[in-house]
Amino acid sequence: MIPGKYRSVSGRAPNNVNCGLHLVIQTSPLPEKNKVEFRLNKETASFPGRLLQHDLERNYSSRQGDHINLVSSSAPFPILQRSSEEKILYSDRLTLERQKLTVCPVIDGEEHLRLLNFQHNFITRIQNISNLRRLIFLDLYDNQIEEISGLSTLRSLRVLLLGKNRIKKISNLENLKSLDVLDLHGNQITKIENVNHLCDLRVLNLARNLLSHVDNLNGLDSLTELNLRHNQITFVRDVDNLPCLQRLFLSFNNISNFESVCCLADSTSLSDITFDGNPIAQESWYKHTVLQNMMQLRQLDMKRVTEEERRMASVVAKKEEEKKRESHKQSLLKEKKRLTINNVARQWDLQHRVTDIATNHDRKDSDSPSQDPCLKDGSTTSAFPEETGSLDSVLTNALQGLSVTDTHLVELDGDTLFLYGSGALESLDRNWSVQTAGMVTTVSFTFIEFDEIVQVLPKLKMKFPNSLHLKFKETNLVMLQQFNALAQLHRIDQLTIDPQGNPVVNFTLWKYYVLFRLSHFNMQKVNGTEVTQNDIIMAERLFGMLAHVASSELPQYRVISILGDARKKQFRYLQKTKGKKPGIINEENNDSKKLAGENTNRAMLTYTTRDFYNEKLEETKEKKKFCKMYIEDLVKEATEINVKKEALQKLWPQMFIELVRDAVIETRNTNSYMKHCLQQITDQK
Repeated sequence: MIPGKYRSVSGRAPNNVNCGLHLVIQTSPLPEKNKVEFRLNKETASFPGRLLQHDLERNYSSRQGDHINLVSSSAPFPILQRSSEEKILYSDRLTLERQKLTVCPVIDGEEHLRLLNFQHNFITRIQNISNLRRLIFLDLYDNQIEEISGLSTLRSLRVLLLGKNRIKKISNLENLKSLDVLDLHGNQITKIENVNHLCDLRVLNLARNLLSHVDNLNGLDSLTELNLRHNQITFVRDVDNLPCLQRLFLSFNNISNFESVCCLADSTSLSDITFDGNPIAQESWYKHTVLQNMMQLRQLDMKRVTEEERRMASVVAKKEEEKKRESHKQSLLKEKKRLTINNVARQWDLQHRVTDIATNHDRKDSDSPSQDPCLKDGSTTSAFPEETGSLDSVLTNALQGLSVTDTHLVELDGDTLFLYGSGALESLDRNWSVQTAGMVTTVSFTFIEFDEIVQVLPKLKMKFPNSLHLKFKETNLVMLQQFNALAQLHRIDQLTIDPQGNPVVNFTLWKYYVLFRLSHFNMQKVNGTEVTQNDIIMAERLFGMLAHVASSELPQYRVISILGDARKKQFRYLQKTKGKKPGIINEENNDSKKLAGENTNRAMLTYTTRDFYNEKLEETKEKKKFCKMYIEDLVKEATEINVKKEALQKLWPQMFIELVRDAVIETRNTNSYMKHCLQQITDQK
């Protein structure tokens, strides 16, 4: 057992820079109690660049330096010689600091040494000390050592100080299982390794190295202090596996978030920690987050943690947790929205592919109705190789495989109502509150057939009376005539037609047609561009004659059927006043007449949706079928009547003769005829 002890002290050596570990070596006043006492002292730094050092007391270093002689010889290493008096007085310790040594001297006859100091020399390699098997303290601070070596025989070594050297790798410590303090600060180490076997190690100093991460600390079951200041550390792992760790110094690294050091929250023994000089320490939530996750801390950044700070940390942490939950919720909603929109887009694409393929098949059938499929080797060959007759079914199956709940999306964002997918149109049937509906000024349609939108425009006008801006994207607007359907709305100030999925914008004059047909709305913007007076004049020049022809060529009954009730009155007024002299009607009536005429002309430009047209077509077919059957029945009945008439005409002469003959026979005997008639009358009564 080592004749020494470890204890905490509060003293501090003057003119020395400390980095959390202060080792003081004292000589015992009694020669017979020749023992070494190591005093561990963790102190607050006077400035951030503290280094681990140890002090040798002045009386010890001065008295020993006067009696040490290094004798040069022909051998490559100098030989150490001490006086007998020095050996007796300091038999267990030897200091050779600041001797300008480049190599370790040969130390013979000193096998009893327990403390050896080579501070502040120029030694490049550890050697010539393998015979010092009782050595427990070795100080090689501030030398030029590049590799840890030559220590395999020092199994009793408890303190190894190799700070401020040129070591690049931790190695060759396999036999130092009794090591208690290991100081490697101020080197060029990039990785923590080869220390897992040091189960008795209590202090590890790796400050001012080139570490980028902390891990591989398993096995250091006795470690109580770990100094990692002034590295390049971005994340920390395995610290929660150190059962005795109390002090951890991480100042001046590159730690930017608590997630990179979250393992610290699982440590039950950690009481002191420092993060100052890291990006994380600049965050407003830094202190509260650390204290909330590490409730056992007594000091943070060398400052005592108060109960008030813990309470505030708990309050702030709860608020932060609520924010995180809300943020997570919003993220989930955004992700769900993104997936739903992608699903709707996929469904939209599949629908159009199915439609296009069906159209192509119909065209081929109409182009060559009597031709048989191409024959090759007696078998039928499809026009689509490797997709023979199955492409339609594949697309249909894929369309049916989409989730029903994700085929549409309704989103109200501020004053804008977003509708994705045809199923979203059903939202117009909801019971919207007056306040919510009144806030909506913009309605955006995406991945919805325009013909389906036309059917709900009356509902849109009633549900959202303040909607002034309509947006259409991927709505299959393909012809100018479709814009006629928008005239039934109450008001439109802005119209946005996205080129994506709306081929109608490829027409050069589409904007002018919109301005002409919807002139009664006095639109302000089309696709984000201000509408000018020149645009309105140009629209009137281009399409004014078209509207006039449309209204003048239609028969009156057809015009009246197209117009609404208000327009019907205007139209009848125009018909009544037509032909009167201009002087009879005052100027104001002339203006009203002109305006009413323009609106009526435009009203003739209507749009019938495909579904409505198909319904009317089916209705017309049914009426034709009924009329045909009714006429056929009438013709059949008339034919039968005519046949009966012709048969009667043929039989009538003979029937008439028989009737006359029967009457003559009955009336030939008057008395008997009268009796017979009276008998019939009596029988009837």
